[in-house]
Amino acid sequence: MNKNEKIQSQQIDFEKQNGLVPVIIQDSKTMRVLMLGFMNKEAFEKTQKEQKVTFFSRTKNRLWTKGETSGNFLYVKKMYLDCDKDTLLVFVEPKGEVCHTGTDTCFGEEKNNANIHFLQYLESTIEKRSEDTEENTNSYTNKLLKRGVHKVAQKVGEEAVEVVIDAMRGNKERFKEECGDLLYHLLVLMKSQDVKIDEVMEVLEKRHK
Repeated sequence: MNKNEKIQSQQIDFEKQNGLVPVIIQDSKTMRVLMLGFMNKEAFEKTQKEQKVTFFSRTKNRLWTKGETSGNFLYVKKMYLDCDKDTLLVFVEPKGEVCHTGTDTCFGEEKNNANIHFLQYLESTIEKRSEDTEENTNSYTNKLLKRGVHKVAQKVGEEAVEVVIDAMRGNKERFKEECGDLLYHLLVLMKSQDVKIDEVMEVLEKRHK
């Protein structure tokens, strides 16, 4: 698969399906599949140029930029071409509801499932922040990891104590905030130990059996 900046329209086999290719739209943060549309060459090139998803509407028989009337655009983050060169996968940042029925996706997926996927997105972000690049110079995650496992573990301990304190106080809003801090720092600690969420899930699944 190729990233969107490398894909050229001539690489895509538009002829296989009468000038159109199916396009799978996926949320870059939650990893939910949002919708399926179609592009012709002109729609693809317009999407590349504007970095907002434009489809070819088979019912309107014209180019259609998602959000052109509602304002709920799909901003392109990454784009991939499959091995047969006749299907596109586009990761987007959606603005507002995606489906015309007013729901987040065209498949009726529960939003709670997306919240689980966000942990994997956060894990991926921490992975990127750990890299010594100019972009990450001022990153809190990068600085924390550089201070070593003892400091990261200390932060996890501190956040765990805060979680306990706010639970005992019955301060639900602060409790939720501290739980968020604890989960984040735990993911950073897991990164320092080269442990993935999937590995922890495997442990839990085995115990559940």
